[in-house]
Amino acid sequence: MSSENSIKTLAKIAIMAAVAVVIMLVSFPLPSIAPSFYKLDFSEVAVLIGSFALGPLAGIAIEALKVLLNLVFNGTNTAFIGEFANFLMGCALVVPAGFIYQKNRTRKGAVISIVVGIISMVIAGDLLNYFLLIPAYVSIAHFPLEAIIAAGTKIFPFINSTLSLVLVCVTLFNLVKGILVGIITALVYKRVSPLLKK
Repeated sequence: MSSENSIKTLAKIAIMAAVAVVIMLVSFPLPSIAPSFYKLDFSEVAVLIGSFALGPLAGIAIEALKVLLNLVFNGTNTAFIGEFANFLMGCALVVPAGFIYQKNRTRKGAVISIVVGIISMVIAGDLLNYFLLIPAYVSIAHFPLEAIIAAGTKIFPFINSTLSLVLVCVTLFNLVKGILVGIITALVYKRVSPLLKK
């Protein structure tokens, strides 16, 4: 039974990752709050549903498989930095949310888990962009730092540094993404979750 359950879980992880990849094909910028190279997609809805239903470790696996499948089918134009960022941001959202929901499978628990996940993603997004991701884009992908900051300045004229770009644009982007993903997940989870529990 344990082996059969493991195979079923792996199959569910693969299915949710495939769903996430398909959803990921539709992405778009939020030009009123962040530069256009920050693209919003709703693939984290599938990952978060998987994390709620199967646990946070499954959420990590779904996120990783989603990114790998996307690389296989679509490649990269960011020297793998964008894909690495997508994995880290996704995990920052779904892991704490999945962990909390596993401990409290109620409507209140779901709300708390989503809120904590959003806060976690916003904080992780700021720290990782400032200390790791933007420097990696500059040094590895050879994106000019001045152009990155200027893209933020076009939206908010007071942005004049990496720090102000992160604190305003990255924070707003991840906050909006987290709220939208959280709302959609809350609306569809109860309808989808029985399929993952069979």
